Amino acid sequence: MEQWMLLRKGAEFDRIAKKFHISPRLACLIRNRDVIGDEAIEQYLNGGISKLSDGYLMKDMEKSISILKEKIENHKKIRVIGDYDIDGVNATYILLEGLEKLGAEVDSDIPDRMKDGYGLNMDLIERAVKDGADTIITCDNGIAAKEEIAYAKSLGMTVIVTDHHEVPFEESEGEKYYILPPADAVIDPKQADCSYPFKGLCGAAVAYQLMVKLIGVFGRSPDELSYLIENVAIATVGDVMDLTGENRIFVKEGLLRLRNTKNPGLKALIECTGLDRNHIGSYHIGFVIGPCLNAGGRLDTAKRALALLRAKTEQEAKVLAEDLKALNDSRKDMTAKAVEQAAELVENQPEGKDKVLLLYLPDCHESLAGIVAGRIRERYWKPVFILTDAAQGVKGSGRSIEAYHMYEGLNRCKELLDKYGGHKLAAGLSLKKENIAPLRRMLNEFCTLTEQDMAEKVSIDMELPFSCVTEKLVSELELLEPFGKGNTKPVFAARNVFVLEGRILGKNHNVLKLRVRDSADTSIEAMFFGDIDRFFGYLEERFGAGAGKRVLGGRADGMKISVTYYPGINKYQGRRSPQIVITHYR
Repeated sequence: MEQWMLLRKGAEFDRIAKKFHISPRLACLIRNRDVIGDEAIEQYLNGGISKLSDGYLMKDMEKSISILKEKIENHKKIRVIGDYDIDGVNATYILLEGLEKLGAEVDSDIPDRMKDGYGLNMDLIERAVKDGADTIITCDNGIAAKEEIAYAKSLGMTVIVTDHHEVPFEESEGEKYYILPPADAVIDPKQADCSYPFKGLCGAAVAYQLMVKLIGVFGRSPDELSYLIENVAIATVGDVMDLTGENRIFVKEGLLRLRNTKNPGLKALIECTGLDRNHIGSYHIGFVIGPCLNAGGRLDTAKRALALLRAKTEQEAKVLAEDLKALNDSRKDMTAKAVEQAAELVENQPEGKDKVLLLYLPDCHESLAGIVAGRIRERYWKPVFILTDAAQGVKGSGRSIEAYHMYEGLNRCKELLDKYGGHKLAAGLSLKKENIAPLRRMLNEFCTLTEQDMAEKVSIDMELPFSCVTEKLVSELELLEPFGKGNTKPVFAARNVFVLEGRILGKNHNVLKLRVRDSADTSIEAMFFGDIDRFFGYLEERFGAGAGKRVLGGRADGMKISVTYYPGINKYQGRRSPQIVITHYR
């Protein structure tokens, strides 16, 4: 059962409204996003790239720059080793672009998800040595590669780690002891003694900060790299980082640049997915551009996505973009099947009763485990691990709810795992097949989640009558964008809403268009993009058999519900009219 909670956070809304030339209503919405104090509000509304913290505050930044400067000047071969997801690919691209601009002898390697697994491994290091690399620089990985980096060092290599993942630790008597890899330099804002104030950057943002400082040391302007901010934005949204603080700045600036991108690959991808270049938002990165860039690493090789970003001609870019879109289309079909298999386990097997779901789907493509875990988490509001057969043993991905720290949960069970990593809300792991049942048991023995923790919480910003849904309000809400994790779309609510009539739209019959009326007698058009069968099932429970049919026949007869919604403007054949999108109901 969902918990609906009305946020009641206080502030001097009238004073804030006057100072920042916004409405008191918008001031209230900003306060609800925990943006407190005039300086933070100013940054939230108007923060630009100049407001980013100085990259030199990152631990080992100076050391890394000194090493790279020397390597470039002495023509030593540098190998960038990234990761196969959207963050790793964009971070790799950023490092290649920055280093090439400075005349470095540089190339890259990205692990194959199926053959290599996540992050650095001995094969990748041996490949680098064989190809004559003197230096390895990691991005979006490396912080947990203690043994692999020790091996690279034993071969005489220089290693720089750039990462943003949690630093591995061991716990003893309640104390955490952090374990850093033996690299020549480690840049990761999550290090306990790193003085960089914003800890939530993605790997691509860390790589960007390094390149900006490096280019400065060579007497060149950081503006030469400003086009890479669009890649930081894509990686930040695609890696589901909180859109707060510096991430908000990167994404806001990056979206503006992406709309006018000069990158042939991104242009081609925008075109072949049918996006309107002038209206690209974080949603389009999260659900269109991002999945296409990720599809290469999931079903083939992430080197395809990197090749797209580095494409030099329109023709080359068009072919690569269409390939990635086709891969993503097949990924969608495979995902839908796996989600249904997982849901069946939850509904019909004993493991479905657990607080932490550990579901074994041997035939699921291992690269889809994280997506499937995310869908099952949304459906049942529990932490979920999806395990699948791999070349050796079993591999899996997990997605969590706010009340459960997934990395720490795995850390307590590490004796059962071959490899694991991640953070609070997402993690990856590999283990022997015989350890599946013991892991499931141990995760749940250590789990302290309550029923309340596992009820989806719907935070409502404010009750808002439908008469307030105007062009002015919708336009003002745009000041809060970009939306995403950590800066969610405002949620408005109305109770005692009469459902008047409805019809089903869309080529897949998956959109419900309703006419509804609130208690102040204002009627408005409402769209619902959720599970229509479940919605009609709810109406039948409350208002009797055939309630769904009555709604579709325009005979709803006083069905009254409460809804949460987001306001918008419907533009149709030159006409503009207010409408709402219903997100939850009860």
